[in-house]
Amino acid sequence: MLKQLLRTKHPLAVNKEAGELELRRTLGPWGLTAIGIGAVIGGGIFVITGTAAAEHAGPAIILSFVLAAICCTFCALCYAEFAAMVPVSGSAYSYTYATLGEGAAWFIGWMLILEYGVSASAVASSWTGYFVSLLDHVGIHLPAALTNAPLDAQLKPTGAVMNLPAVGIVMALTWLCYIGIRESASVNTVMVALKVCLIVLVIFAGWSYVDTSLWTPFIPESPEPGKYGWSGVLRGASMVFFAYIGFEATSVAAQESLNPKRDLPLGMLASLAICTVLYIGMAAVLTGLMSYTQLGTSEPVVTAVASHPQLAWLRWIVEVGALIGLSSVILCMVIGQPRIFMIMANDGLLPPVFSRIHPKYRTPHINTVITGIGIAVLAAIFPLDILGDLTSIGTLISFAAVCAGVWILRIYHPEIPRPFRIPAAPLICFLGVASCLILLSTFGSYNWWLTTIWTTVGFVLYFSYSYRHSKLHREFVAAAALASQTH
Repeated sequence: MLKQLLRTKHPLAVNKEAGELELRRTLGPWGLTAIGIGAVIGGGIFVITGTAAAEHAGPAIILSFVLAAICCTFCALCYAEFAAMVPVSGSAYSYTYATLGEGAAWFIGWMLILEYGVSASAVASSWTGYFVSLLDHVGIHLPAALTNAPLDAQLKPTGAVMNLPAVGIVMALTWLCYIGIRESASVNTVMVALKVCLIVLVIFAGWSYVDTSLWTPFIPESPEPGKYGWSGVLRGASMVFFAYIGFEATSVAAQESLNPKRDLPLGMLASLAICTVLYIGMAAVLTGLMSYTQLGTSEPVVTAVASHPQLAWLRWIVEVGALIGLSSVILCMVIGQPRIFMIMANDGLLPPVFSRIHPKYRTPHINTVITGIGIAVLAAIFPLDILGDLTSIGTLISFAAVCAGVWILRIYHPEIPRPFRIPAAPLICFLGVASCLILLSTFGSYNWWLTTIWTTVGFVLYFSYSYRHSKLHREFVAAAALASQTH
């Protein structure tokens, strides 16, 4: 059993097997960059920024974004080397399989469900806040029982029935992903252009009304750990890290890229750089328009804009733009999760139904529907608070594995061609792992308790199904049987 858990798959074998799954190649560098930006700019900037500033970092939320960006830069460089070398749709799962073995690969694949599936649910939950605000703005009021999660962050009943708008947007975007990557990517590119224009508009329009005195003190002090001070800045960084999740979504579309070895690194690094600049600008404007203590709402951008009558004209633009922006994040996550399941099923770790390709649309259609329903159920039941933290934990763990994996491959497989090579690889890989671990250390025991339950469920599934159906296991059993017959 231990041998199988530690058994790795050669990176070139990963490439060969992934090539057996024929998806339609239509994405160039701009399409990949748009997927990265589409996956990144969403719930983090439109929702979590306000909560992190109000409860943890204060005006120093700007520093939190910088720290999270530094961590992501180390990870992006590692992802870029892997994505150019192993351009398949399995993302961190495939990279871990090639370096740390099947057991670790399953663990990372299970964590990626937090990054993509649970992340999409979290963003769908925040989508509802802006949707309800927009409807209220035009005089339409939905019952609270149908726009809130029935459970709170402590998993206690709230009296609500379900988050119906979140379910609706998830299922609509699932249908779009079902019919094809080209259609999905085209819609995503339009949505990305609109939300980037919105953010730039808010930054430039709001800058004239920024009161710099609201940035003093820049790092508020508090005796409570994690609430203001440098510990609050770090806690804020772990929260807004959620805002950066998705830049590596370009690697999930590797098998639909026209030139993955060139375009994947470009798409990842470009999307990360663009989003970082926009985030810092937006954080500075929000904390300069009103006191950070008042930003902890479900729609902080609207709250900040509404505090200045001169910016009232921006409100409906922000609401519509936020809905578009959040929709593009959900879309990118619904694109990404089924493709990771597809690669895991091709390795035998999930049932074959997850690797079926639609004969006309060339998409993992059944897998997409299953994923969409799962995301919709989570979004209907659970609140943003719990989904957001679980997403960040799962993502940080997978990022750390990728950073470690790059250096492991440099040692054990130096002969593999690397179209993109990280400069000063030992240092970058170490800093990537270290920065992920530092951010992970800021999460509370409650979050780790939920993550432990999630991990336990994952390994129960692994040992009850995946262990016996794994391709590597079947090949090992067949080889052992052949050897015994020979003797």
